[in-house]
Amino acid sequence: MAEEKPVDQLSEAEARSELADLGARIAAANDAYHRLDAPEISDAAFDALKRRYSAIEARFPALKTGESPLEQVGAGLAEGFGKVRHEIRMLSLENAFEDSDVTDFEGRVRSYLGHEGPLALTAEPKIDGLSLSLRYENGVLVQAATRGDGETGENVTENARTIADIPQRLVGAPAVLEVRGEVYMSHADFAALNARQQESGDKTFANPRNAAAGSLRQLDARITAARPLRFFAYSWGALSEPLAETQFAAIERLAALGFQTNPLTRLCLTTSELLAHYRSIEAQRATLGYDIDGVVYKVNDLALQRRLGFRAATPRWAIAHKFPAELAWTRLEAIDIQVGRTGALSPVARLRPVTVGGVVVSNATLHNEDYIQGRDSRGAVIREGKDIRLGDWVQVYRAGDVIPKIADVDLSQRPDTAVPFEFPQHCPECGSEAIREAGDAVRRCTGGMICPAQAVERLKHFVSRNAFDIEGLGAKQIEMFFADSLLPVRSPADIFTLAARDAANLAKLKNRDGFGDTSVRKLFAAIEAKRSIPLNRLIFALGIRHVGETSASLLATHYGSWQAFEAAMTAARIGEGQAWAELTAIDGVGAVLATSLVTAFQQEAERAEIDRLVAQLTVQDVQARAPVDSAVAGKTLVFTGTLEKMSRAEAKARAEALGAKVAGSVSAKTDLVIAGPGAGSKAKQAEALGIQIIDEDAWIALAGQA
Repeated sequence: MAEEKPVDQLSEAEARSELADLGARIAAANDAYHRLDAPEISDAAFDALKRRYSAIEARFPALKTGESPLEQVGAGLAEGFGKVRHEIRMLSLENAFEDSDVTDFEGRVRSYLGHEGPLALTAEPKIDGLSLSLRYENGVLVQAATRGDGETGENVTENARTIADIPQRLVGAPAVLEVRGEVYMSHADFAALNARQQESGDKTFANPRNAAAGSLRQLDARITAARPLRFFAYSWGALSEPLAETQFAAIERLAALGFQTNPLTRLCLTTSELLAHYRSIEAQRATLGYDIDGVVYKVNDLALQRRLGFRAATPRWAIAHKFPAELAWTRLEAIDIQVGRTGALSPVARLRPVTVGGVVVSNATLHNEDYIQGRDSRGAVIREGKDIRLGDWVQVYRAGDVIPKIADVDLSQRPDTAVPFEFPQHCPECGSEAIREAGDAVRRCTGGMICPAQAVERLKHFVSRNAFDIEGLGAKQIEMFFADSLLPVRSPADIFTLAARDAANLAKLKNRDGFGDTSVRKLFAAIEAKRSIPLNRLIFALGIRHVGETSASLLATHYGSWQAFEAAMTAARIGEGQAWAELTAIDGVGAVLATSLVTAFQQEAERAEIDRLVAQLTVQDVQARAPVDSAVAGKTLVFTGTLEKMSRAEAKARAEALGAKVAGSVSAKTDLVIAGPGAGSKAKQAEALGIQIIDEDAWIALAGQA
């Protein structure tokens, strides 16, 4: 694969083009993995896309859209379980695949903290199982919950009580102790379980992780009790008092309380020691008797962990060093074109099923037409210039728990009849012209709302778990209602008129396959429950291009109410005026995202659908933060220039914790500018507007950190 051009050598035009390509690929990967439950790229590839996206965005902040590639956490909730809202979120981990990624991780930690002294980290095997949180009150197990989407999990308390490794009572524990760890199944127990399943004519499991997850998430706890599940503790959530001052000591405390902790956990004082332990664990991998897919490193000092804090979906103080990808060869039997909610035409390889890393896979992403032709988004050669054709013998790989990517093509086995793949110039769903705009790596259908594929995908996005999350109305039900001639759902507003239309219709929904009195009643109740929706979830659910969860939250927090947000989007004019200036001044909202928002609200047909939807809803205002007693509470701050004693990220986090807003540009609404060395136009603009300007030392004193 051709070497990528270093980020610091990219021109702004090249950066804009590559961000468009990366953003589309990240969005498609997120959609496939989290909504469709059919991931199409490897962990390694996905992680590489996110890191390069972030690096380009950091160098060209004017191109920043506010769309974070690190937003998604966990999975949706299974039906039938009660919901548990985690007091402290259960997050995923950033991934590393090369030794240099680990070195970079330590460098980022040191840079964020401004830390030059010794930095101890723990290293432990990354168990390939299902995350579980156990809550103990006064030493008694009172609740067990899966990770779910990170905010809310499934209540599996009765099932967890059947696992021998999970203590029912603790002696000497804090009054409140939330222990987190991984439920897994050993290789020997997995083989014995599958043998029993096969003997009784029941379905066998693909791998130990699937078996463990399926066993824990049983509605009948007696089934879970019959399954050989185990549990390793490695972390904690809510606590009434600290377990210890370090990660390593806290794990020792959990072991002393009676939890199984991994014996391969080590305390390492240097990066070299981390990597040596990684190699040691990798060498033992085949003989451990349970599945692991890497090694997790965590900053040992818990005070430093607290300072480092969290990103949208991952802690800054931990990283998972994954094991190398596994490879296999198979035949490419077809290339299908899927149309997404933004009209993007995404090619998917259909493979002759092959086992890679213990999992049978049959699909792989092909990204876009350039990728198929053997080029990246900038025209550089990949795969030594080999294009991909129907009938090719292709090498695929997977890293982690995902469907693979095509790594290579064996030209010696290419059929004589194979011809270059011709990417469609028209949408396969509606026949509209599919165009590729300058700087965009993706070809898009121009059919808009007349394209059924786009309409269906936008509806699926609307009901997805991070949007309206309507129980009983998933992807399959959306497809059914979209095609229905008697009770059609063609737009989001149609969902909220479904019950009324059913009541007036002689052909009742309860009389159709898959529905009955109870299921229809539950569906209508679930829809009714979502008529009241938080502002950030509504903005995200609209499916406007470039507007993800993080940017939706930024917008909701800034405007506070639907009325204020809607009025601002209506008033804004691209590139000019006060409303546009206010929108683009929001830290994390760039011109690309702002243009997409304003365009959506000012297109007649799309605006009519938005208005029709909102008329059915009660949109919840953003709750104001609890008052903070600080000198900057309620003020708008702008940081500019180079900060020398703390990173920009830490400064922003500190300001927000003190009740301030942090903006990305200076305006008449700015109260204070913190200017470091190299401050340029922002400082000059603040001076012209008569806004107070202070240096970093004054800021540290003001923030109470002197």
